[in-house]
Amino acid sequence: MLVNMKKILEIAEAEGYAIPCINTPNEETVRAVIGAAEELNTPIIIDHAQVHDSLIPIERIGPIMLKYAKEARVPVCVHLDHGSDYEFVMRAVKVGFPSIMYDCSALPFEENVEKVAQFVKFAHAAGITVEAELGIMASTDEDTHDDDPEKRVLTNEDIREFFTEPAEAKEFAERTKCDALAVCFGTMHGIYAEPPVLDIDRVKELREAIPDDTRIVMHGASGVEFDQVQNAIIAGCSKVNYYSYMAKATTKFVADKVAETDGKIAYHELQEAAYEFMKGYAKDVIKAFKNGK
Repeated sequence: MLVNMKKILEIAEAEGYAIPCINTPNEETVRAVIGAAEELNTPIIIDHAQVHDSLIPIERIGPIMLKYAKEARVPVCVHLDHGSDYEFVMRAVKVGFPSIMYDCSALPFEENVEKVAQFVKFAHAAGITVEAELGIMASTDEDTHDDDPEKRVLTNEDIREFFTEPAEAKEFAERTKCDALAVCFGTMHGIYAEPPVLDIDRVKELREAIPDDTRIVMHGASGVEFDQVQNAIIAGCSKVNYYSYMAKATTKFVADKVAETDGKIAYHELQEAAYEFMKGYAKDVIKAFKNGK
């Protein structure tokens, strides 16, 4: 069933677990992620990232995501990930997304507040949940498909420069009335140059500072040891975004499958095998983020 994100995140935080939010840039991934959630009988969030719109436009993948969500046996939220400009965000609204991330974090604080607050008023009137971001989520340009390895190297010290300040987070959430806030405390998008170290104390400080009705979101969980993610969930994160390492693991699986069959496997068979692999991977992620709940 298609649901709004706000309610399922409230339940997740109250019960001490997090709901994964997984990018689904094609139908096989949509099927795999929702299939995993159905087999585990748990809510899930699937999203379309603005950076993936060059691969498949939101007007094409959005209706597919919404159809599968409506037909699912578990609560499924369809979410826009990192909508960074108003025009694109409104395309998601037009398609029918019930949850939208309007990411103005690259702008100065006051401009970020102003733009998000204005959108929240419109979105809430339309029954849409809004996620925002404060602090800049570091990136290795993984989602830009850039092959320059120098653009994919960030150390833990580099990432620390982008951390979210609790006092600013409190002010931001109170002024914008956003439903969820993505914060920075040691993760990034893409591939890590060294094993990431999360600042769990920072998460606790953020949870104490941010209003109780604003959920805390962790981006860039892919590549982070599950025990660290679980500690972040215990500290207050109720939505956790995950994708890059799942995508790379599936690529390796497909390459190995082609080699294993000496290239004789039919495309539709390869596609279905990849679907089963992704579903199993997604189940592992869901179970880890449930924290035994």
